[in-house]
Amino acid sequence: MNQTNNKCLAVVTGASSGIGLELAREFDKGGFDLIVVSNSNKIEEAASTLRSMGAQVEAVRADLATYDGVEELYRSLAGRPVDCAAINAGVGVSGDFTNETDLRAELNLIQLNVISPVHLSKLLLRDMMQRGEGRILFTSSIAGNMPAPFDAVYGASKAFLTSFAQAVRNEIKDSRVTITVLMPGATETDFFHRAGMDDTKLGTSKKDDPAEVAHEGYEALMAGKDHVVAGSFKNKVQSVGGHTLPDPVVAEMHRKQSEPGGANR
Repeated sequence: MNQTNNKCLAVVTGASSGIGLELAREFDKGGFDLIVVSNSNKIEEAASTLRSMGAQVEAVRADLATYDGVEELYRSLAGRPVDCAAINAGVGVSGDFTNETDLRAELNLIQLNVISPVHLSKLLLRDMMQRGEGRILFTSSIAGNMPAPFDAVYGASKAFLTSFAQAVRNEIKDSRVTITVLMPGATETDFFHRAGMDDTKLGTSKKDDPAEVAHEGYEALMAGKDHVVAGSFKNKVQSVGGHTLPDPVVAEMHRKQSEPGGANR
């Protein structure tokens, strides 16, 4: 990447596919240079696709579920100011927490969904605050607004991320640095297959277009909004329900959608 030009720079994590790749496309349309990040070997292919659209793109393959992976990404910036960062990388683990799911996979989830965003945003926010400008978008989920049976660790990770982002936004409210939370519902990506949810009602349901979700997230970020519930109207209803209905009621509603084998009942 040309480090001497005057174009703005956007960093997008989890950019090899899904919402992350679509967010990268949005930044490309907005005239940004890009650093796209993933631990997948598909990141080079994604970068090549973005370059064909006219963007200047650097691909970084790093495991953001590790401390060293986040530090590697930060070093790759080589001191160039980051104008926007979409902290989007995340993973799900689905199933019965007590009897079925793998602890190592859940600890990896916590590393990627919780610890990595804290680590990366700490580094980026310090630079942005020194410069007096910048924007960060965290991809959370409407699952963070409710207890999520059979997605217990995932839902809790997104609840943490939403709370963390809104708290830090308030801390820096008198600056020109903004934080926005993107809260999609079920979106047509590889997430459900990778999380082991192919046999759930949620996994087999109609899902939102990741391009539309990314567009709403990008627009909210550039407008400096605190959050956006993206996608279908149903997502907005579920998000409100997560805040207003009793937790046991919401948990039972989520269970019906996420219970293993539920798609066949």
